[in-house]
Amino acid sequence: MLLEVRDLSVSYGKAVALERVSLEVARGEFVAVLGPNGAGKSTLLKAISRACPSTGTLRFADESLQALPAHAVVGKGICHCPEGRRLFPELSVLKNLMLGAYLRKDRAGIEADLAAVYELFPVLRERAPQVVSTLSGGQQQMVAIGRALMGRPSLLLLDEPSVGIAHRLKLEIFDAIKRIQRRGTAILMAEQDAQSALRVADRVYVLEHGQVGRSGTSAALRADDSIRQAYLGVD
Repeated sequence: MLLEVRDLSVSYGKAVALERVSLEVARGEFVAVLGPNGAGKSTLLKAISRACPSTGTLRFADESLQALPAHAVVGKGICHCPEGRRLFPELSVLKNLMLGAYLRKDRAGIEADLAAVYELFPVLRERAPQVVSTLSGGQQQMVAIGRALMGRPSLLLLDEPSVGIAHRLKLEIFDAIKRIQRRGTAILMAEQDAQSALRVADRVYVLEHGQVGRSGTSAALRADDSIRQAYLGVD
């Protein structure tokens, strides 16, 4: 197993954000985490990337992550694409992408990965010198995903990649994420768009009030009446 999360809990003061959450992601697997706003999806990804303190067990490639700072987690092979993209708006597309490789020294490998990002998102090659703040929301999301890929992750954490994006670009981005998985990168994605997530993910966990309420394959959850009513708008 690539990622193992056991009894993970996170609190902000007296407010409990996650309570004894357990999940796992196999090598090369695509796992989605669904749930409404406030369910704890973003907190889960932050805890895994060590951007917030937590209790419980976090193991990645048979090593504990709990004592590691965030930059060391990146070095282990986990790259986090956060909600809101968190780009450097005054810098160019190319400079934003290259910041994802800041821990790397392998120049040939970096150039190869940059070419792979451009193959995945051809518009970024065209816009490489353009200032990021002038791009559309969907194009900025492509930059954010590309920047994470420049870290050459074994596990890519994606937080709400479809938020604020036009439908056409949303479809393009989800298709690209599926291609990333097919190339061998495991993906853990937090997402509110259940229909899109169930279309591309292998397995799904549903967070409810900071706890795992349901889990299963995408096919099984698509057929679950309570999931259909709550998340797909189907009676």
